[in-house]
Amino acid sequence: MSLAEGVLRGDVRATAKLISLIENQPEAAVADLQELHPHTGNAHVVGITGSPGVGKSTLVDGLAKRWRKEERRVGIIAVDPNSPFSGGALLGDRVRMQDLATDPGVFIRSMGARGRLGGLARATHNVIRVLDSGGKDVILVETVGVGQSEVDIVQTADTVVVGLVPGMGDDIQTIKAGILETADVFAINKADRPNARGLEMELRTLFGWNQEEEEDRWIPPIEMTVATTGAGMDELKEAICDHWDHLKRTGELQHRRRERYEAELQSVVEDYWRKRFFDYWQREGHWERVVEQVLRKETDPFTAAQQLVVPFLDSEVGG
Repeated sequence: MSLAEGVLRGDVRATAKLISLIENQPEAAVADLQELHPHTGNAHVVGITGSPGVGKSTLVDGLAKRWRKEERRVGIIAVDPNSPFSGGALLGDRVRMQDLATDPGVFIRSMGARGRLGGLARATHNVIRVLDSGGKDVILVETVGVGQSEVDIVQTADTVVVGLVPGMGDDIQTIKAGILETADVFAINKADRPNARGLEMELRTLFGWNQEEEEDRWIPPIEMTVATTGAGMDELKEAICDHWDHLKRTGELQHRRRERYEAELQSVVEDYWRKRFFDYWQREGHWERVVEQVLRKETDPFTAAQQLVVPFLDSEVGG
């Protein structure tokens, strides 16, 4: 039985093995991913992003528990900073969401970002594919939380929740990063702190939201939460579900997923040709010789690149 067959049968061990393969030997996982792809597209993928300190893990934990009360199957992908020594996830699922770890209806996976800009591991798309095909109803993706590099969550999630905290300057930082524009739902967490309502009014003023806008235009709601106590978490979960319903009703879901697959396809094509290119020129040390020529000023990077690309393309297309 292939790992893909195990995933489709709901085998937790096969799911974990395939995700490890995706992270460590991605080329070896391609056949299984090809087998799984026709079974995807059913899960609601929810991204939870925001600067460090907003309580993203606590929000994820609270949301997962609420979906579990409805007997919805939940996948959680927590993209963590990397260990500078091992390259693995610095946090890891043993130190988060302990009470969810024993729930058979929840699958939790921590992944190292591995230097990937945008706060998401390179393998995230494929891990979502595995959990989706394995029958998860909701997949929560928690990003690293590094501020200005979080915006690629838009190409991963159906619904993006941006977490903010009053009194930490998150509003200013996220405006600089462009994160605010990615939000489908705002969660002002730790809303028992002073100036929570001030942050809410600042958001409304910044965007000039008019609740009387046309019905088909989604106005990102602002939910006030205290995730550690559960306050406002039911409302946050309902806002996320409302956005899901809006996406399906208006056809926006299909549009978003088309953009996601377009970006993913572009990435796969780039990786394919990059590997073939370097394999071609690294034979007999040719690549190193060209680098040395640039270093010695015998040629420049632009001329060298052209002299590398043209023969490579001729060999690939013609040969």
